[in-house]
Amino acid sequence: MHTPCFPAFRSRLAALGRRTTQNLRQSTLAQLQQHLRDFLPVPLLSAEQDGPNSRDRVFSLCLTFECFIWQLLKPKTSCREVVRQVQALLRLQGHSPIDEGDSAYIQARQRLPKERLEKALSATAQAAERRAGSGGQLHHRPVKVVDGSTTQLPDTARNQKRYPQPTGQKPGCGFPMMRFVALLSLNSGVILKVMMDSLRSHDLRLFRRLWEYLQTGDIVLGDRAFGEYSTLAQLPQRGVDVVARLHQKRRVDFRKAKRLAKGDGLFVWTKGCQQSDLSTARQWRRMPAQITVRIIRFTATLRGFRNRRLTLVTTLLDPQLYPAREIIALYARRWSLELCFRDLKTTMGMETLRCQSPEMAEKELLAYLVAHNLVRCVIAEAVARYQVDLPRISFKGTVDALRQYSAAIAQAPNRKLRRMLWEDLLLNLARDLVPSRPHRREPRAVKRRPKAYPLLNQPRRRFVEISHRSRYWKGRPRNYRGLN
Repeated sequence: MHTPCFPAFRSRLAALGRRTTQNLRQSTLAQLQQHLRDFLPVPLLSAEQDGPNSRDRVFSLCLTFECFIWQLLKPKTSCREVVRQVQALLRLQGHSPIDEGDSAYIQARQRLPKERLEKALSATAQAAERRAGSGGQLHHRPVKVVDGSTTQLPDTARNQKRYPQPTGQKPGCGFPMMRFVALLSLNSGVILKVMMDSLRSHDLRLFRRLWEYLQTGDIVLGDRAFGEYSTLAQLPQRGVDVVARLHQKRRVDFRKAKRLAKGDGLFVWTKGCQQSDLSTARQWRRMPAQITVRIIRFTATLRGFRNRRLTLVTTLLDPQLYPAREIIALYARRWSLELCFRDLKTTMGMETLRCQSPEMAEKELLAYLVAHNLVRCVIAEAVARYQVDLPRISFKGTVDALRQYSAAIAQAPNRKLRRMLWEDLLLNLARDLVPSRPHRREPRAVKRRPKAYPLLNQPRRRFVEISHRSRYWKGRPRNYRGLN
């Protein structure tokens, strides 16, 4: 540590310098650092030459990132608990105590550049893709899934201004909502890129901002929101094909199609007369007046359930190269990527963010995605090592095992024992597989009965609480007695 202006303080400050941060790096989440270094390049989290992240601090750039990820991998962990962990490790190693408040850690998270988190997201995605192989490709073409979701933010004035609450809620009775659209890999399940905006921004508008990250030869798989004219007309010009569900308002008459097979035909779509709000005037003029699309209609039959008719639209026009059954099977795999959002929002707790400012909320969302990708990297390495089916490795089980083995690896006295623990971790992940339960029904319903509290439909300062609220539950459904 260099203290040219205060040389007398060198001995006192040395305990909080590089030696301390180096010891702490070996005892936080990246207690697995030597095994995760291939996932996150070392220069990505190195100190800057000048600026806020150039000083020697207890919460350096690397340590702050590791504590941030560790905090998100352990749901409902407060900043104070992170500081207590650092305090305990310092005392265990014989260093001087640090401030018991969490202000230093919070300020360190604010100094964490958003660009570093975006680069970490890309680095972890590439690392998982290299280990996962090519199981998610269609005729050697990468398949990427696009989907959108939302998350709640704390009810602060700054969050409300940047990410306002739904318009149907009264002021003071709701929470700010952030909409995000993510580009995922069908091969490994990692998040490749994400775009964030307010709830008033449509998924298509955010998806257009992701077009620059698509590469020639990619196949984009999406739901019915992405099977519209402008997407199907413009993406093939970039060498990218689309497979999506047909929008419910577009009618299909196979008598007007060029028949390829039963329920499979080519249709000619014509550009509308009114310019789309998602396109500029120049983009609208350069858009072709007509496009040819392929529509596939099939009936999904599951034993014990009613038959369901689905209609897909795609720009993969060659029935010999891309048979209808392969496109149907490809779309069926899209549901597995829906479970990635469940892992993020339910398992990891991303359904409600906790940062009080929009800038920190965006960093928190990116940190969640990086933590998710790191877990996917560990899963991909276990798959590559033991040749097991990737979807059958439990995400929640991997998170639990990673937390417990990280604590054990931190106590290992030598590199050989740490390597043995890492191999044991991968072996346990490969052995503890989720049972194969095809066509298992998972309805979106809750089993636990809600509490008999009235809904907050007025700001707190004007809300009048009913004393016998258990009898006059305003939020109950009409047939609430049938729930019990």
